[in-house]
Amino acid sequence: MATLAGSLAGLAGAGGAMSIALARRTRSSLACGHALVPDRLTDPLPVVLRLGLAGMTVRVVPGPHGELFLGPGDPQPGRTLRRLVLAPLFARAQATGGRLWPDQHAPFQLVVEFTGPVRDTDSLLRAYRMLDQQLRDHATLLSRSAGGEVTPGVVTVTVAGIVDARDLLAAQPTRYAFADGGFDDLGSRSTPAELAPVLSEPWARRFGWDGREPIAAEERHLLHALIRAAHEDGRTVRISGLAEGSRRARAAVWGELAAAGVDAIADRDLHGLARFLRRHPVARTPEPELPARTGRHGAPRPV
Repeated sequence: MATLAGSLAGLAGAGGAMSIALARRTRSSLACGHALVPDRLTDPLPVVLRLGLAGMTVRVVPGPHGELFLGPGDPQPGRTLRRLVLAPLFARAQATGGRLWPDQHAPFQLVVEFTGPVRDTDSLLRAYRMLDQQLRDHATLLSRSAGGEVTPGVVTVTVAGIVDARDLLAAQPTRYAFADGGFDDLGSRSTPAELAPVLSEPWARRFGWDGREPIAAEERHLLHALIRAAHEDGRTVRISGLAEGSRRARAAVWGELAAAGVDAIADRDLHGLARFLRRHPVARTPEPELPARTGRHGAPRPV
């Protein structure tokens, strides 16, 4: 706990104050909402939390001084994952007794997607180790895997964009990040649910419907069958990469995903998705409950 307190204090004096302000303004959470952070958002976390979206995908690129910078593009001063996402996210949870929203019951899904022109394996694995070290500074608030068992935390971190990350993750006796899975991993012994608990695929990989006309019966059947199989395999499902089109067409796709029982709908239209989910609440598949709330603590003071 001393490590956690020290890291929070060192990382986010301003982050703690910001997190409390966010807590006062934020509405209830939307368990099925997942933000694909648009590149134009220079500080995405406040928007995501204010809307109540229960997950977000951020793209990062390795930069100098062992930092990961929000991408794409060249690293910009101050735009680090540590400063803009991790520090305020964990400061908020620490300040509000172990929840990001009062009604939070499942972990916030943070997907860290590694991008950039440097794609050789050694560089990417070094980048993962940067992330791993930063996550261990906040270990008490993170979902973790140890001895083949997963313990849920306030935040679950998933690593995407590194092809060889699975072997590295699987080799860690205790880890605080998980691999990004796909429907091809259903029933896989090499990629069990403990390693890749979430299956994520772009919509267009298996479906051609764009929401403008009624969905074909065959595509609806396939969608329901895949999600049912994932749940039976002990995994949840996140669908992203919806076809570009009018908000009405996108809302039609969102509705079909919700009816099929998808666990997370990921989209770049953050406000439109949040508005849709508030008007059409989605009942999610039950997930492991978070630990009991702790007493509220004041935000860590800057040092």
